[in-house]
Amino acid sequence: MDQLNPVFELKRATVERGESCIANLDWTVRGGESWALTGPTATGKTTLLECLVGKHRLAAGTFERHIPADSIQFVAFKEDSRTFRYAGSYYPQRFEFADEENPLTLRSFLESGTKASVADIESTAQQFGLGDRLDLSLMKLSNGQTRRARIARAVLAKPQLLILDDPYVGIDSAGRSELSELFRNLVEGGLTLILTLSPDEVPSWVGNHLRLPKSGFDFGSRDAQKAQCIPANSPSPTEPILELANVTVRHGGRDILQNINWTVRAGERWAILGPNGAGKTTLLALACGDHPQAFSNDVRLFGARRGTGETIWDVKRRVGFVSPEFHLYFSEPLTAFEAATTGFHDTLLYREPAAREAQRVAELFGVFGAFEWKDKPFRQLSTGRQRLALLIRALVKQPPLLILDEPFQGLDSSTALAIRDWLDANVTAEQTLIFVTHRAAEIPRIVSQTLRLQNGRRE
Repeated sequence: MDQLNPVFELKRATVERGESCIANLDWTVRGGESWALTGPTATGKTTLLECLVGKHRLAAGTFERHIPADSIQFVAFKEDSRTFRYAGSYYPQRFEFADEENPLTLRSFLESGTKASVADIESTAQQFGLGDRLDLSLMKLSNGQTRRARIARAVLAKPQLLILDDPYVGIDSAGRSELSELFRNLVEGGLTLILTLSPDEVPSWVGNHLRLPKSGFDFGSRDAQKAQCIPANSPSPTEPILELANVTVRHGGRDILQNINWTVRAGERWAILGPNGAGKTTLLALACGDHPQAFSNDVRLFGARRGTGETIWDVKRRVGFVSPEFHLYFSEPLTAFEAATTGFHDTLLYREPAAREAQRVAELFGVFGAFEWKDKPFRQLSTGRQRLALLIRALVKQPPLLILDEPFQGLDSSTALAIRDWLDANVTAEQTLIFVTHRAAEIPRIVSQTLRLQNGRRE
């Protein structure tokens, strides 16, 4: 369409959904413009974008769209299309490397609905750093690689308006710079682009900025953050929690991990760093007992080698875990409170909690400024509040081993740093922490050791 002509116009628009509300918004986006949409957690950013693509009606005001609906591409946090739905799979399935009957490959995913030529698909995949992944199962890609794939598919559809909800989530630092340059080139080529992202991530080339007002996330004082803990049986401070000896994981003719040696002892605090596809998720799957190749490797959890009699539940009852992938696969019809209580039993199904368990969950929701929405349906919450509920799920039983894989995805920076401070104050001396992030500022101060991965190898 012609530059400067309106793509859409919102006039005195009120958008309401769940806990978020935007009132009396006037917003006009014109052809060829680039927009950054920012705001704290749960201010309605995603809901507003969903209104633009017809997923919600306005509570008041008017919305006029001046381009065809099929000329808009929207990449949300979670893929939920006819091509692929996380609800049709279960989390550990992504580590089951037996041949699938009809796997959805990355190539097939990029072909679906785009009418792109083979040459365009291969060129775009190369631009997005996925050229050597085209014939792999989509489910086996890392979180960051899957995000890149979904953006690449939207670009291949050649839209007039591209809407990207937190496109840098799960992407390593180098990848964020590469994507930013790709987006800039698209805008210079005439594409209209809307991005939601953190204020400190807004690229200099973005021409317009819509800021949504601050909502109330209040963690209170440090003294008020001491929630009552349920005692857990913890190993002695020098006992190994996790031992990997010459661990190699292979799939599809390539090494995902290569000769990894790593020992984590009780009470240690580790950060795992590395770019997308380095093998971090696979390493954590071994630590959590989810990866089947743990049985063919020398992997010891809490002193027992995998495959020598302990069950997966023996492992999981001593582990608290949250990750972007787990978030994507969590689709149970529960409230936020009920979702958090499932952490006591290491399942996705709700069981009525004991009185002290319910008290512990309620206290954590209160500590994290989340008490007012604890009884809201999980599916209706913003991405950030969903992630916070799942973080509480990982913390509820005060596990001996706490694995937090990018726990602050979807949270605004002030909330993330407040939770980081809470972890610094409340992870006990007996607990072991493994923390994964692409952002150094998020690493808790109590972390003292680092494991770096690159192309499946320990650096």
